[in-house]
Amino acid sequence: MKAILDKNTWMTLIIIVLSTVFLIIGYEVCKLQPLDTTEGMTEEHYNVKVTEIGDIVLDEFSLDDGATTITNKEIFFAAQITHGERKGDTIYAVQHINYLYPTQPAQVDVGQKIIVTNMIDPVTGEDMWQYVERNRSDLLMVLCAVFLLLIIIIGRKKGVATILSLLFTVGAIFLVYIPAILNGYQIYLVTAIVSLYIILMSLLMINGANKKTLAAILGNMGGVVVAGVLGFVMNHMLNITGIVEEESIYLMDLGVNGPIDLRAVVWGSIVIGSLGAIMDVAMSIASAMNELAQTMEHRTFQVMLKSGMNIGKDAIGTMTNTLILAYIGGSLATVLLLVAYNRNVLYLFNMEMIVVDVVKAVVGSMGILFAVPVTAVFSAYIFTQEKKSKSEK
Repeated sequence: MKAILDKNTWMTLIIIVLSTVFLIIGYEVCKLQPLDTTEGMTEEHYNVKVTEIGDIVLDEFSLDDGATTITNKEIFFAAQITHGERKGDTIYAVQHINYLYPTQPAQVDVGQKIIVTNMIDPVTGEDMWQYVERNRSDLLMVLCAVFLLLIIIIGRKKGVATILSLLFTVGAIFLVYIPAILNGYQIYLVTAIVSLYIILMSLLMINGANKKTLAAILGNMGGVVVAGVLGFVMNHMLNITGIVEEESIYLMDLGVNGPIDLRAVVWGSIVIGSLGAIMDVAMSIASAMNELAQTMEHRTFQVMLKSGMNIGKDAIGTMTNTLILAYIGGSLATVLLLVAYNRNVLYLFNMEMIVVDVVKAVVGSMGILFAVPVTAVFSAYIFTQEKKSKSEK
């Protein structure tokens, strides 16, 4: 009797079930309690659509002893709530435009979808509605939907598996990892658990349970372990405090069970940030060596290892560039500002903000470098075992 589902489909279903259980248990264990609201005030946000523009009040005042005149605006408008329990209700809000700031939001207009906040004074019971931001989520969801659709069109079955893997990865980060840190759990341990989960879940779901996946998992773990150890050592040798910017001080006070270890947060960002690039390199080498093993008639450990290293050398350059460019691109505005106001190179490259970014990029790249020989060695060993067992028979 022919099996209804093949082995890979069963593996995908098992991983989905186990991943769901992991996320549910992790979420329940690490669930965040809501922060206390500002005393005397409660605040909620709503999606609304502007239906009418009312009065526009101008407030003029002078600066520099009358040399400069600044005109601020207050735009009063009516809007209809489009989501939630109060959907359909009409509210009356105000938008403040302060020209003391270098950039101001565009003035609201009829038909625009925006976000407003509702603050209720418990003493007077007065409703105060105020403009917060443009609602960009609709267009953002369209962009994400196009991205996911392209993955399915190009990747077919593997595209679906890729999307599932991406969803579970995002879930692990936002439902388990971040809440665990904010709840005061041991960051080093939580990072290791979440990283191991992402490696196993992603590679098994996308490629199934086979020798190629096993080689990629082992190579991936080797590269991540190296990045983690180097990151830990460099954090202590460079005396990294974790207070990279002003916001770091506020983050330290958010811990439920005491101050958050900011140095451990930097270490976690190194491991999580390098995980994807290392996974890509390990899977590329294992996949290529798997194809070689199927076509190579006289394969030995030495020949396979040499081929794996040659493949890895090609991957090193591009993936190292990818990782470093990703870190630079992620903090480009900060780098521009620092370079503009700190022309002294000696001082610039000793600022903790810059040092941390350099450590992330270099240590992550070293993880990629070590993932190449580790993956090549395991792949060469795994893909030559079948040949040996057949020859022994």
